[in-house]
Amino acid sequence: MIRVLVAEDMRLLRETVVAALEFEDDIDVVAVLEDGETIASAATEAQAEVAVLDIDLPGRTGLEAAAELRTSYPQCQVLILTALANPRHLKRAIEIGVCGFILKDGSRQDLLRAVRTVAAGGSVLDPGLAVAALRTPDNPLTERETEVLRCFAAGAAPKQIATRLHLSYGTVRNYLASAVTKLQARTRVDAVRLATDAGWL
Repeated sequence: MIRVLVAEDMRLLRETVVAALEFEDDIDVVAVLEDGETIASAATEAQAEVAVLDIDLPGRTGLEAAAELRTSYPQCQVLILTALANPRHLKRAIEIGVCGFILKDGSRQDLLRAVRTVAAGGSVLDPGLAVAALRTPDNPLTERETEVLRCFAAGAAPKQIATRLHLSYGTVRNYLASAVTKLQARTRVDAVRLATDAGWL
C-alpha cells in the first residue's frame, strides 16, 4: 500500500485528486492539506511515502516544502503538480531532489502512473519540460540581489529594505541597479516581473 499525502489549496482539485487516489486498491491517502506550512511534519507523522504537492501553495510553496522534506523526512518522495509549464521551476525541482513533476491538465492515469513510479523509486518528468529546463539559463542574480529584489517586489522602498536587511541605502540601490542590468530590464518593476516569470523570486 502506497501512503500518500496530498497538499492542494483549491478545494475542487484537492477533492478530485484525493478521490482519484483513494479509488485505487494499492494507494492510501494518509494526509490532506490546504497549504504548505505543515507538510513536513504531517508527512512524518503519517509516514507518507509520496507527497503530491501543488507548486503554488499558500504559506510555503510546494518547492519550499519539498526542500524541507528532503532534509527532514527524505524517505518521502515528492511529486509536484503545476498548472504552468515553467522550465525554471522544473530545474529548481530537480536541484532539490523532487522525483516527479507533472502538469495539472494531465489525465487521471497520468497521476496514478506518476504516484506509483515515484513510490517505486523512479522519476517522472515531462520530456518537453525537461528539454526546456536544460536550455534555461541559470539565475544570474546573487543571493543578496535576489533578497533585495524580493523585498522590493513585496512593496518595500529602498530605505525600508536597507533597514530590514541591515544594509546602507546606497548598497540597496546598487543591488537593485545590478539586478536591473543583469536581467536586461528597463526598470526595477520590470526586473521584478522578469525574475518572477523566471521563477527566481
